[in-house]
Amino acid sequence: MAQLVPSVREYRGTTVQVCGLWPFSSGASSPMIGVPLGRHEETRATVCCDPISWFQRARLISNPSAFILGKPGLGKSTLVRRMFLGLSAQGIHPLVLGDLKGEHVKAVQALGGQVIRLGRGVGYLNILDPGQAVEAAGLLEDHGHHEAAARVRADAHGRRLNMVVSLITISRNSPPTDQEQTILDRALRVLDERFEGIPVLQDLLDVIVCAPDELRQVALDRGDMKIYLRETRALEATLLGLTGGGKLGEIFSRQTTNPMKRDRAVVFDVSSIDETETDLQAAVLLACWSYGFGTVNVANALADAGLEPRRNYFVVLDELWRALRSGKGMVDRVDALTRLNRSVGVGQIMISHTMSDLLALPAEEDRMKARGFVERSGMVICGGLPASEMRLLTSAIPLSRQEQQKLISWQDPPVWDSRGLDVEPPGRGKFLIKVGGRPGIPVRIALTIIEQAGGLNDTDTRWNKERIEMPAEAPMEPAAPRMPDEGGPR
Repeated sequence: MAQLVPSVREYRGTTVQVCGLWPFSSGASSPMIGVPLGRHEETRATVCCDPISWFQRARLISNPSAFILGKPGLGKSTLVRRMFLGLSAQGIHPLVLGDLKGEHVKAVQALGGQVIRLGRGVGYLNILDPGQAVEAAGLLEDHGHHEAAARVRADAHGRRLNMVVSLITISRNSPPTDQEQTILDRALRVLDERFEGIPVLQDLLDVIVCAPDELRQVALDRGDMKIYLRETRALEATLLGLTGGGKLGEIFSRQTTNPMKRDRAVVFDVSSIDETETDLQAAVLLACWSYGFGTVNVANALADAGLEPRRNYFVVLDELWRALRSGKGMVDRVDALTRLNRSVGVGQIMISHTMSDLLALPAEEDRMKARGFVERSGMVICGGLPASEMRLLTSAIPLSRQEQQKLISWQDPPVWDSRGLDVEPPGRGKFLIKVGGRPGIPVRIALTIIEQAGGLNDTDTRWNKERIEMPAEAPMEPAAPRMPDEGGPR
């Protein structure tokens, strides 16, 4: 008897090449559809994965969405960049709606995309700007699509109202009352009817101060101006703080400095906002998400009417936990933003550190809704996580004991005796892809020479003294979107 069974060397080939090796050939243990990420940790087979390809072509997941969890510094941003670089080559436009560290700017610039910078004195984003919704609705009406135009206008109104409520929630650390939300809704409608041009928050405040009959009716003042003033006093004070500076600054109170384009990759660079300004970061992230989803909705409406070519988007929502912790009721605001657009052709990926970040909310109903973000995702991708996270994580997705031990081992620090060398932690670039109750696929991300030399994945630029500069070359052009009836490689 053999005391040791030797491992058999594995080779990979196409079905045409290995057809004569039967019965010693077997199918691949990981899907080969999607963006190539790296090698399988155990079989060394190539692993291809992205939420759009697994939903549209492979039919492996029920909706084109993913959720990434992992401790900082283990490569979550690198994984996301690899996905949207690969999807861009397939004609899908990546939308990074809020880059707090500026780590995706170089990649989007290399794709010839648009960089929108926001911050104090850097750039402004008017939350009352309907964007391209008014223009798109007029174009739809000119071509006889009246119902589609009405939906576009209603969606733009809902997003603007949701953003005003969100800013008030962050400013007060509590949501406005039902009556205040009704007053805001009616004030926005009055503003749309009477204001020429694009309004700002100061114009909304002026409408409330002027007390038109429409607002006095919903305020239930019954002809007594004193009652109206009492009902709107707190609302006026909050809006005054949003327009006159306050802790959220003037970022949302002026006209948009750089309108978003819908025919290319886009990143909102908000790295100029200091880490200590958590409320401002959360508000900016919500504004970017609302603005981005609104633009996607306009693009889909025009494409459905045959007025523009169909464009597919890959939406990246980073640092989700920051927005959820900014105030009571913010889970509902985030849920409303992401649910308002579930159109075909839009992939979505959410990023956070741990389940504890999502569940560290005071209200039990908010914690349940936050966990639903993970449960509803088509796939969950986990990096290194501490042992204390396993109980929370397994309550949302099933994990075997071996998979839990693997995730725990990936969060260990590097060896103590590094002798001053740049030693990576054992879990950097390693992720476990989970879809439902299926066994997870452990993969190690493999970077290309361009990704390594170009500094696209260097998120610690301020700590590095020596930088490898990218040679001056023309930016990479994303592939043109392929129409459904066209052929070509899949």
